[in-house]
Amino acid sequence: MPETIIYNGTGRRKTSVARVWLKRGSGAVTVNKKSVEDYFPREVWQIKAREPLSVTDTSMEYDVMVRVKGGGLTGQAGAMSHGLARALLKANESLRKKLKVSGLLKRDPRMVETKKYGKRKARRGQQFSKR
Repeated sequence: MPETIIYNGTGRRKTSVARVWLKRGSGAVTVNKKSVEDYFPREVWQIKAREPLSVTDTSMEYDVMVRVKGGGLTGQAGAMSHGLARALLKANESLRKKLKVSGLLKRDPRMVETKKYGKRKARRGQQFSKR
């Protein structure tokens, strides 16, 4: 009985971290033991999460299992996309050109700016009171 090879990748976006596992299969995508449609209710998030599969035309070649935590759904979809791109690269090195041109291998460095003391938010000052 031949062993199935499993490829993994870790993706990050904002404060979200996604661990992605790929194995040869029919194209099923599960996120935290739910289907991708159930976990990401908006179509925009679903498209972002599956972007590496559509760019490389491998959506029906692999079964994808994802464990994602932290942040909100937008960050989680971005983290899943990043992790999926890294896992695909381990599975097939010849996909690097397509993934790199699409910008899927680069981690999005944008983070929330930290709050400063004496201010209500990162940049928003206190409300001015004339009297």
